[in-house]
Amino acid sequence: MIVASTELVAGREIVQTLGVARGNTIRARHIGTDIIAGLRNLVGGEVSEYTKLLAEAREQALDRMMADAKAMGADAIVGVRFTTSMVAQGAAEILVYGTAVRLK
Repeated sequence: MIVASTELVAGREIVQTLGVARGNTIRARHIGTDIIAGLRNLVGGEVSEYTKLLAEAREQALDRMMADAKAMGADAIVGVRFTTSMVAQGAAEILVYGTAVRLK
């Protein structure tokens, strides 16, 4: 599956637009991670526990979007965008979406 943030795929022609493909996940922080992050916050620097949590969430959302597009019969997704929002204290949604297409 080709996934692109651009509206076109270089060297390929879009022959059919199938619709919006989307994938999301909601992740909550873990109390143990919060304690470690709080300590790390005292000395400064990257909070790698949260970096890892969000990276895993992005990958899961991407996998779900690609599965959605595949179910539509797509071989590519163009115009891919990510968004995030808080859904509860300590829990955030990662949403990824794009246009599922067939290429020539």
